[in-house]
Amino acid sequence: MKALLAAAALSLLAAPALAQDAGADVTFTFQVGQPSGHIMVALFDSQAAYDGSGGPVRVARVDASGAVVQAAFEGLPTGDYAMKAFHDVDDDGAMATNPFGMPIEPYAFSNNAVGNMGPAGWDRAHFSVSGDTVQTINLAQ
Repeated sequence: MKALLAAAALSLLAAPALAQDAGADVTFTFQVGQPSGHIMVALFDSQAAYDGSGGPVRVARVDASGAVVQAAFEGLPTGDYAMKAFHDVDDDGAMATNPFGMPIEPYAFSNNAVGNMGPAGWDRAHFSVSGDTVQTINLAQ
């Protein structure tokens, strides 16, 4: 009986610590130009992964049926992150490109970063997460 009470007391003491370790939430609010298809979102936790040497830590596919849509990532550890997204207007699961490989569907990066002759670099797109974070991203191109 004493062991059971001790275990219950320890679990009650540990509960606030576990709640504090739950991580942070990051929410991206996308302003969409054409309410159709889906927004495809990839979240990266390192420059190497962002640059293609690894995969995203989280991904989301959200319905783009409104002028404003949100993608939320919950329980993220503290650290630096960057996001890449595109609006899959034709809903085929891939970013449409022209014959030269240039994207013809809207795309965006965290911080509304803009690239120069290519995607925005980590230096422009990364942001720090230490608490809940919200970014508004313009996909209405």
